[in-house]
Amino acid sequence: MIKPSILSGMMELLPQDQILFNEIKDTIEETFKKYGFLPLDTPVMEKQEILFAKGGGETSKQVYAFEKGSSKIGLRYDLTVPLARYVSQYFSDINFPFRRYHIAKVYRGERNQRGRYREFYQCDIDIVGHEKLSLYNDAEIPAAMSEVFTKLGFSNFKFLFNNRKLLNGFFESIGLDDFIFTLRTIDKLDKIGEDNVKNEFIDYGLDSKVIDKLLDFIATKGTNDEIIEYLEGLNISNELFQEGLKELKFVYENMKALGVKEENIQIQLSITRGLDYYTGSVYETILTGYESIGSVCSGGRYENLAENYTKQKLPGVGMSIGLTRLFYQLNESNLLKESSAHITDCLIIPMKGYENNGIELLTELRKDDKMVQIYLEGGKLKKQFGYADKLNVPYTIIIGEEEVKSKTYSLRNMITGEQVSCSYDDLIKYL
Repeated sequence: MIKPSILSGMMELLPQDQILFNEIKDTIEETFKKYGFLPLDTPVMEKQEILFAKGGGETSKQVYAFEKGSSKIGLRYDLTVPLARYVSQYFSDINFPFRRYHIAKVYRGERNQRGRYREFYQCDIDIVGHEKLSLYNDAEIPAAMSEVFTKLGFSNFKFLFNNRKLLNGFFESIGLDDFIFTLRTIDKLDKIGEDNVKNEFIDYGLDSKVIDKLLDFIATKGTNDEIIEYLEGLNISNELFQEGLKELKFVYENMKALGVKEENIQIQLSITRGLDYYTGSVYETILTGYESIGSVCSGGRYENLAENYTKQKLPGVGMSIGLTRLFYQLNESNLLKESSAHITDCLIIPMKGYENNGIELLTELRKDDKMVQIYLEGGKLKKQFGYADKLNVPYTIIIGEEEVKSKTYSLRNMITGEQVSCSYDDLIKYL
């Protein structure tokens, strides 16, 4: 016999955990809908030429690629590339700005690690414009995510917020011209520490005075207003720096105007988001007190989402929650409340000889849109109540000789143990 098992790097849950996972996913989706984001669902498989449009590198190592006949196929490794392909392909049919949400599984051939998966759900929202996109959208995206985390019961979270233009302008002002290397190296701070980051800069050939200026800048701490005052006080005339500072202040003020609480926003100059395509606002999200979990939601502004697929300029801004990883980490940290959710309103328990009466009631209740099942395995009543308890079913309905004669039903509350005799109409009201 073959031992039952799954591939490493996959998450598979028992029913009660799956119900809780689905509750979280549904909360995220309903919030996205509330903010006017449209649903999108693209194929799990894309043409390799679409996935590899930006070239090889790390992406090519992560993609699950295969061939079927003459077709070269890959599994999507994020939801941004499919979005870029989608808006390019259906450009003439889409109304801009295009607001979409996408909750789906993605696949990455990463080295298997605890809490990191090769198959996992991402929950993305993006707003894509044509030629231009208002900065108000950079505040709207975290406002939606703020409501998501609040609804999930996490009041102590922070959006770590920065602007890439401001960073690049500062780099220019101190004589740094390799933005990408600098950003990627700063992005490693939490992983390898300041000393190792400094060593990487030294190995790259940067002057020690420049390194010190850079590290002092990104280490700046204080309230949001104090950091803004510090940035203004630097009196840096660099045009890119001033543009980034203006955007930072604008988005910060409008995040608050859109309902994000001041205590949930933290301007942090070390936040870079290492990916090349971010051009303005960048965000990471932490749960206060559980910083070791890392960022639970991240994203930013990009100037030209679909440059590999169309000549149209399509700027956008978006954020993404890695739901599978988040669920695992919250569970490991005991931050998830045990779900009281159930998928069944009640369980019908017919006594022996009254199975047909139970089936008749089952059919009627389902016509009235009640989520009902029936236990037809027989056995002792205690065992049947135990089955209901394990499924978290709130009510059971017992049907036997007495109930049939009186044309009533015995309804038992499985939480309180209270049992009442009632008519069908009263039964509907209870359920």
